[in-house]
Amino acid sequence: MIDYWNANWSTMVVDMQQHLAMVLASLGIALMIAIVLIALLMRRPNWLNGLVYFFSLLYSVPSFAFFAMLLPISGLGMRSAIIVLTVYCEYVLLRTFITGIQGIDPALVEVAQGMGMTRRQAFMKVQLPLALPAIFSGLQVALASMMGIATIAATINAGGLGQLLFEGLQTQQTVPLLWGTILTIALTLICAGVLKMIEWALTHRWKAALAKN
Repeated sequence: MIDYWNANWSTMVVDMQQHLAMVLASLGIALMIAIVLIALLMRRPNWLNGLVYFFSLLYSVPSFAFFAMLLPISGLGMRSAIIVLTVYCEYVLLRTFITGIQGIDPALVEVAQGMGMTRRQAFMKVQLPLALPAIFSGLQVALASMMGIATIAATINAGGLGQLLFEGLQTQQTVPLLWGTILTIALTLICAGVLKMIEWALTHRWKAALAKN
């Protein structure tokens, strides 16, 4: 294990950077799309449920098949990987975000609007902060899922830690497989820890803002 790291550490660091870039780019894009869709369609629950159903169908498509279908459109490389991972993220995020926001007491929104807030202001200042636990729960689930799925992106030359796994499979060596697995788990735990800290900071800031008011 140590000898393999000493001989290949520079390549492995690049693989980690590529893997992290794929996952974080997909997660960030999916997060922005989810927030915009929910903000626009909050008053149309049937449309939101239809979107969740649509993305659930896409989520059920095997990743190998999804990558293959995109090759004629976006070609080999990280672009195709990010598109597939974003679609998978979108289903997880929409489902958890909608559940979290719909679980908020409607009376709180009515009170906020009674104080002069518009629907958008009530969404941003009341519903969104109250839904933070559900939102970050969805982000963590999506993060863990995408870290695993992103390893398959190596089959379309997108890089990432999947290259170590496929190297181990092709050469029938255990060491690259172990390093690929260990580094994927480590990245997932580190990113999950960062998400927890961001959630704590945002929750603390929102509570402090409420206390001032």
